[in-house]
Amino acid sequence: MPPALPERAAWGTASSLRAWQQQALELYFRPGMDSGPRDFLAVATPGAGKTAFALRLARELMDRRVITAITVVCPTEHLKRQWAESAARVGIKIDPEFKNSQGRTAKDFDGVAVTYATVAAHPALHRGRTENRKTLVVFDEVHHAGDGLSWGDAVREAFEPAARRLALSGTPFRTDINPIPFVMYEEGPDGIRRSRADYTYGYGPALADGVVRPVIFLAYAGEMRWRTRAGDEITATLGEPLTQDQTSQAWRAALDPKGDWIRQVITAADRRLTEVRQGVPDAAGLVIATDHEAARAYAKMIRSVTGQAATVVLSDDPAASRKIKQFTGSEDRWMVAVRMVSEGVDIPRLAVGVYATSTSTPLFFAQAIGRFVRVRRRGETASVFLPSVPTLMGHAAEMETERDHVLDRSVREDGLDDDLLAEANRERDTKDVIGEELPFETVEASAQFDRVLYDGGEFGMQVAPGSDEEEDFLGIPGLLEPEQVTKLLRKRQAEQLSNRRKRGASGPDDASEGRTVAEDIHALRKELNGLVGAWHHRTGQPHGVIHNELRRTCGGPPAAQASGEDLRKRIAKIRDWATKRGV
Repeated sequence: MPPALPERAAWGTASSLRAWQQQALELYFRPGMDSGPRDFLAVATPGAGKTAFALRLARELMDRRVITAITVVCPTEHLKRQWAESAARVGIKIDPEFKNSQGRTAKDFDGVAVTYATVAAHPALHRGRTENRKTLVVFDEVHHAGDGLSWGDAVREAFEPAARRLALSGTPFRTDINPIPFVMYEEGPDGIRRSRADYTYGYGPALADGVVRPVIFLAYAGEMRWRTRAGDEITATLGEPLTQDQTSQAWRAALDPKGDWIRQVITAADRRLTEVRQGVPDAAGLVIATDHEAARAYAKMIRSVTGQAATVVLSDDPAASRKIKQFTGSEDRWMVAVRMVSEGVDIPRLAVGVYATSTSTPLFFAQAIGRFVRVRRRGETASVFLPSVPTLMGHAAEMETERDHVLDRSVREDGLDDDLLAEANRERDTKDVIGEELPFETVEASAQFDRVLYDGGEFGMQVAPGSDEEEDFLGIPGLLEPEQVTKLLRKRQAEQLSNRRKRGASGPDDASEGRTVAEDIHALRKELNGLVGAWHHRTGQPHGVIHNELRRTCGGPPAAQASGEDLRKRIAKIRDWATKRGV
């Protein structure tokens, strides 16, 4: 890229444009279009700086007298205030308290920030405001404009007269097929229409530029036992192949505050936060909870684990925005929130997360992880703890995949069998759908460290919480370059495999000590089957094909007749495949 600004840098500073922002600005004002296009869709990964780009563009359009007013449309009330504060820093005065009942804002302001819901409630009012002044409309997380046909119609009616429209998104895809207003769709060779962005800056390029943090995903499996309404007790293990209903129930049991799984995971996450704070003193953690009841219970756990209170942010709390702002500027360790910190809220010091919700849409997952990737200086690494559930493992493995919004298909055609986008982002005070249809009581839920996912690779193997092997991964420094993280994870993986081989040569390891040969082989088969299931989810290969390839590579009879040594070889081999996948 031409060095249009000498101070420009890939990972930038608050006072200068990042490389992608400058490139997008140059594209907007390309030769022959000095005043810019009427519609522009900029897609940039969460944490890349979409707000700064939009405000720089707005300032430029104002200086060129292309526009005289700005309207920012946001998903939430909190984001209105965040936009107003950011705009003030570049000399643009935005009224975040504008209400439809006012009709117009004070002359002191250059524009307003409103929610999509506010626009939908009175589109004619906003159309009138847009017609009266040459207005730039900024759609923050524009996919929300397609949350329903009525919302889409309202947005079109309100802002069709706008002089300029800038659409922003970090996750420009939806699990439904409602078209997004003012977004262009192009028909592909297969006859299917897909959204077309004018500029795209994905997580992969942003990670390479140092604009966002790399994310280490720490997956936890574990044994779950619950009692159905009929009084039957069922046991299942996260991380192993299960039916959809079994997965939903085991997942719900894991997140149940009555069990030990979530307490053990929060304890591990706090140990990780302590390590990260060695290099990032004000680093903070966030637990994303399913509902209000769980959020309060998790906050009590955090107090008992750390001795410090956690900030709790609930969707119906009128003080939520104030709490988020106070937490952002403090050095407190933990926040617990129900969804409302899942999109757009900027708390750069968040570095450790616990994904303790059963919401599993790819959009919600991407937005949630986006809370942890905002970088302040090179070398910062984010860590997210999550249940070892195939859906989440798939999302974590596909962090760098760029998606477009696809029309002309059935809603479920893309394999997304979870809630629709509107459901994923709706703030609720009730339980999620997953697991609700089969009422049960959690009897027991224990955690087990499963593996680490990073940069397309998998590292580590199942060990008990609090073990030295778990500490090897929890103790990874919080300030490392991406390639250093990969190198260290490979080293820890090699050390684990070496230690297990030594234990295998000298006697049983800690996990198998005290077990009969039959119990040991049964446990190894379970571990192998779980890994084969994970590899199937990653590659799409049938389970039988994977087992056959392991047998061909490692030798020995089929898994049902394999010895303990045969099974350990195959377990090591499939973990080796996962590790090399990230090379």
